[in-house]
Amino acid sequence: MSANSPLQISHAVLAALGTKIFRYYEDRIPQSGPVLVVSNHRSFMDAPLSMMMIERPIRFACHHYMGQVPIMREIVTGQLGCFPLETLEHRQQSFFQQAIKLLQSSQAVGVFPEGTKPMVEFTKPNYIGEFQRGFAHLALRATLGGTTYPPVQDLAILPIAIASLEETNTSAVPLKLLSFFDPSEPLFDQSGWHPLVMYRRVAVLIGRPYWVTPQQRQKYQGKQAKTVVAEVTNYCQTEIVNLLRQGCY
Repeated sequence: MSANSPLQISHAVLAALGTKIFRYYEDRIPQSGPVLVVSNHRSFMDAPLSMMMIERPIRFACHHYMGQVPIMREIVTGQLGCFPLETLEHRQQSFFQQAIKLLQSSQAVGVFPEGTKPMVEFTKPNYIGEFQRGFAHLALRATLGGTTYPPVQDLAILPIAIASLEETNTSAVPLKLLSFFDPSEPLFDQSGWHPLVMYRRVAVLIGRPYWVTPQQRQKYQGKQAKTVVAEVTNYCQTEIVNLLRQGCY
């Protein structure tokens, strides 16, 4: 492992911030193979915390603007290894292509299914928004395979809950400024500031891993595709909600 690997950088960042971290259910972490990490998201610290928890680099999908803003781009994509999504019209296709390629090489890919909204609005520590279903489509497509790529074998979906026990909240940059870097994002077209949440004490809880069954892969090719996607999404969201409740109280 190189001295400037995303994992070592994550350790260094969290140590510098002095955050006290409580870890739970570490025995649930798959020890090898491709992993799709799914987590709630309120802070820039969530990606480093997840990497430190599973002790391997995680290639997180991040918002398009993070690959456009100077300095942030170098940190998020260059140092932490995140891959920024494309603009709205190309976002879905780009996400699947990049993520499946990483999973095929047995890497860990990270997704924050709540999207951008929790990051641009002040929310309570136990808040969790509705999950978008892109990660479930990713897991099903990856394990099913396609005309241009083989199936990803033994893919584990790993839910992680990040429960803030003590934090500070400040404002980072005006939202209008971010619209300069990504005019396609409607959440940036409003007054107010981008929150900056810093955990002082935080609990990180690992959920039970989930593996897509052969029956689900078969259904994903037919009329029941929506049902299968909902099953995967609901499992992860319910698991994280329950873990978040444990961690926050």
